[in-house]
Amino acid sequence: MGVRGWTPIPDPQPPTPIMILARIVGTVVATRKDDRLLGRKLLVARLVGVDGEDEKGHIIAVDTVGAGVHEVVLIVQGSSARMAFGCKECPIDAAVVGIVDTVEVSSP
Repeated sequence: MGVRGWTPIPDPQPPTPIMILARIVGTVVATRKDDRLLGRKLLVARLVGVDGEDEKGHIIAVDTVGAGVHEVVLIVQGSSARMAFGCKECPIDAAVVGIVDTVEVSSP
């Protein structure tokens, strides 16, 4: 519902799924959580740029690849996170799906 006389126009393009580059900086311990998360490691990831420098923001993500502290990883969010290995029925919004070896960016 909108303001009387005004109808919101939906965005013509849905949001583009993205992969997030981040560095693992810690873990989350939750003794009480949804049963579908039992046995899953929750990681705290700090966003990083392609140059490896820290950016603002952290993400809590379920680990699907055995990542550890200080490793640079790829994270997906939303429905893509639930598609990660073994997460189809899990109530998650972010999953670590890769450990990064190198990042190469070509200059114009």
